[in-house]
Amino acid sequence: MRIPRLIVAIAVVAAATNLAFARPACALQVGDKAPEFSLPAPGGKAVKLSELTAKGPVVVYTFIQAFTGT
Repeated sequence: MRIPRLIVAIAVVAAATNLAFARPACALQVGDKAPEFSLPAPGGKAVKLSELTAKGPVVVYTFIQAFTGT
């Protein structure tokens, strides 16, 4: 099934419009409460931030180039 060019063009314009008017995410300031999130742990189980903070302070560290091969 071929998608008509007009529909593709409308979709591209809509996506570009959303990007143009999207607000950037606000950075947290020192002392701000982090938003709730979960990440996969070894073994496939999801770990929630709230589960970890219930046990004590949590440090979230991002090591972006760990698995990039650079």
